[in-house]
Amino acid sequence: MPDATAVLTPLRVGVVAESAPGETRVAATPKTVEQLIGLGYDVLVEAGAGSRSAFTDQAYAASGALVAERAQVWDADVVLKVNAPGAEEIARLHDGALLLALISPALNPDLVDQLAGRRITVLAMDAVPRISRAQSLDVLSSMANIAGYRAVVEAANRFGRFFTGQVTAAGKVPPAKVLVAGAGVAGLAAIGTASSLGAIVRATDPRPEVAEQVASLGGQYLGVLTRDAGSEDVSEGTVSGGDGYARPTSADYNRLAEQLYAEQARDVDIIITTALIPGRPAPRLITAEHIAAMSPGSVIVDMAAAQGGNVEGTRPGEVVVTANGVSIIGYTDLAGRLPTQASQLYGTNVVNLMRLLTPSKDGQVVLDFDDVVQRAMTVVRDGTKTWPPPPVPVAATPAAPVAKRVAKEVKPETGPGRLYATVGVGGVLLFLLAAFAPAQFIGNLTVFALAVVIGYYVIGNVHHALHTPLMSVTNAISGIIVLGALLQIGHDNTLVTVLATLAVFLASINVFGGFAVTRRMLSMFSKG
Repeated sequence: MPDATAVLTPLRVGVVAESAPGETRVAATPKTVEQLIGLGYDVLVEAGAGSRSAFTDQAYAASGALVAERAQVWDADVVLKVNAPGAEEIARLHDGALLLALISPALNPDLVDQLAGRRITVLAMDAVPRISRAQSLDVLSSMANIAGYRAVVEAANRFGRFFTGQVTAAGKVPPAKVLVAGAGVAGLAAIGTASSLGAIVRATDPRPEVAEQVASLGGQYLGVLTRDAGSEDVSEGTVSGGDGYARPTSADYNRLAEQLYAEQARDVDIIITTALIPGRPAPRLITAEHIAAMSPGSVIVDMAAAQGGNVEGTRPGEVVVTANGVSIIGYTDLAGRLPTQASQLYGTNVVNLMRLLTPSKDGQVVLDFDDVVQRAMTVVRDGTKTWPPPPVPVAATPAAPVAKRVAKEVKPETGPGRLYATVGVGGVLLFLLAAFAPAQFIGNLTVFALAVVIGYYVIGNVHHALHTPLMSVTNAISGIIVLGALLQIGHDNTLVTVLATLAVFLASINVFGGFAVTRRMLSMFSKG
């Protein structure tokens, strides 16, 4: 029998340098290394692993990591990586090791089979289920947010004109017009960035519920109304599926969307496409005919270039200039073009996953297949292929209509009767109170009731943004309470004197506090 009191040796976590050409990110930063050490792990970092992300070996050492050679880091118990490993790197893993990386298992079945040929465990950072509890692990969203921002930066650099409109002595400059196809994480980031630069931004998406999000970022939502939203005839395009990821749209939608793209291509200066479907080639949105209708100098950023592209003529990793002078940007490393920020977000996602795998914070990995998040991310477990995982139920739409219908059915039986009974009892009590109370009490009660009614309607009609400054000033009305209480101090009744003193103290706090809040708010809008 093993000694139950024995202290387990902390597992070694290895942060390796990326071997993919042009990759600038690293799987852990000095900050996330400290967090991994806080979970009880020993951390090894390959020498130079963070150099392309502006993280020096000295910074890693200062955070508590051991900077080591490549072979020693790959021999760690847990290996952290950004991109999927190559054949030579898979051979470096020792039996029983755990690998965390971007695997794209649906697109790389051969890679999954190769990983399953070793007695190792592999978790795909890009297979996180789209549920609320897993948002902190969602690398795809983290990278898409950066990529959407960078897509606008690349477009602006290539466009060569102002995004915002200007009126100068030399003439008037119209604002740029931007169309964003897809209002997911990347699309919303692009919308917000282009809008902040002063462009006129339009966005289209199969999900009408994103219209409010688009508007909140300064964009205009362009909807596509189909005759049959529930059509089973599907082809290219995307729509939200039950697991939170995109799904194909109907042929009817695609036909109407194509008309929308044709109209917008003739009018806009910049198009940014973001449509992706997990496990499938990217849907074709912009055709050669659309591009031919665009003005010379226009720019298209195809954020789906790595999966075939949303734009006809896209070349992954390159910029193509068409015969009519339209630039098609097919960069596949948009997130990696902000390597420091991208590495920090990726490393944070990894730390959040390691927290989930280390419930006791003792430097020991515990893989729980009863947890839908861990099960969905695991593609290989101890040499056994576990991909694809069982579907993760996602409640995309609450059953509100049923609840409302039930409420309407129940309300006639219990609602009005109970309400009438309550009002009747209250009326009887008020009648008895008025019958035996002094005359002055009746007058005071009337004034109080009228004040409540008037106050409710006055405050209720004030805009929410004005509540704080309004209340900070009107709290000075408490001065009336102070004045009334001062008149009662020295009353023959000791209880009255005590209550009056307490009223003066509390109301004074309200008065001085109200003016303090007002002064602080005004100082926020004053220069210097």
